[in-house]
Amino acid sequence: MTPAVNIAKKAKIDYTLHSYIHDPASASYGEEASEKLGIPSDRVFKTLVAQIDSRELVVAVIPVSSMLSMKQIAKAAGGKKAEMAKGADVERSSGYILGGVSPLGQKRKLRTFIDASAEDFPTIYVSAGRRGLEIELSPNDLAKITDGEMVALCAE
Repeated sequence: MTPAVNIAKKAKIDYTLHSYIHDPASASYGEEASEKLGIPSDRVFKTLVAQIDSRELVVAVIPVSSMLSMKQIAKAAGGKKAEMAKGADVERSSGYILGGVSPLGQKRKLRTFIDASAEDFPTIYVSAGRRGLEIELSPNDLAKITDGEMVALCAE
């Protein structure tokens, strides 16, 4: 099992694992999960890591159908400027490989922000810590486990 699944087990929350065969040629990990699992892309959430004011890494969990607003994530984190973190920094901080980064069970606990649209669904899907594995759980449980904050994060 992955650290993400272990964290969900330890927290004693309701969750369901969904797996599919990952295609290395796929251009978008999140869109691939949506298509292969037959789930609308606004219910599948990707885990992104942004750098705030060139110093702090934070996690943003947003629908795969959306784009992260740098202005919104900077505001949520109380900073002035945000940019996407470098891939190597994401892998080092999270302990996961790109395309399999989960908001759960990261090696280094980062402040986590979840797009408020997650609250529109009884459950959402996020990476369970490896390519081809998604964990379905309630947005409230995700927020509880990650100490996440529900905020508007997506570009209009």
